[in-house]
Amino acid sequence: MSQRNTGVPVSAVEDCETPQARQACSVLEAMSRVSGKWSIGILLMTTQGPARFTELERGIKGISRRMLTLTLRNLERDGLLSRTVYPTVPPRVEYAATPVALELYETLLSLANWAQRHHDGIQQARTLYDLAATTAPPDRSLAGSSH
Repeated sequence: MSQRNTGVPVSAVEDCETPQARQACSVLEAMSRVSGKWSIGILLMTTQGPARFTELERGIKGISRRMLTLTLRNLERDGLLSRTVYPTVPPRVEYAATPVALELYETLLSLANWAQRHHDGIQQARTLYDLAATTAPPDRSLAGSSH
């Protein structure tokens, strides 16, 4: 497997100088890390017990080896996964959720429960919004503006 483009990117959030900005930056960083397309699947699998690379690759439909490698490295860098290499031939590598990831898992369960509780209300709001958007005359207040 090619080793190109598998570096761990540094945070894109730069302006975190005030206490309020630091708090917002922390939230944005955490959300960007766990809201990635593959992160939650990896975290869900590893919270059930240690998993090898090939188990993760088979268990997460559609993920490429490169994307799995990048996501594992990012989650390890963030302290959400631990990587253990066993001195065997060939080497055996396992990834496990850290205590921080297990705590995050509980938070994700809370979020999932919230989404389930409010699913019908969200669907109803979308239907009403879409209905109003298709039956109301177009809003021309921004038409012709130079914005």
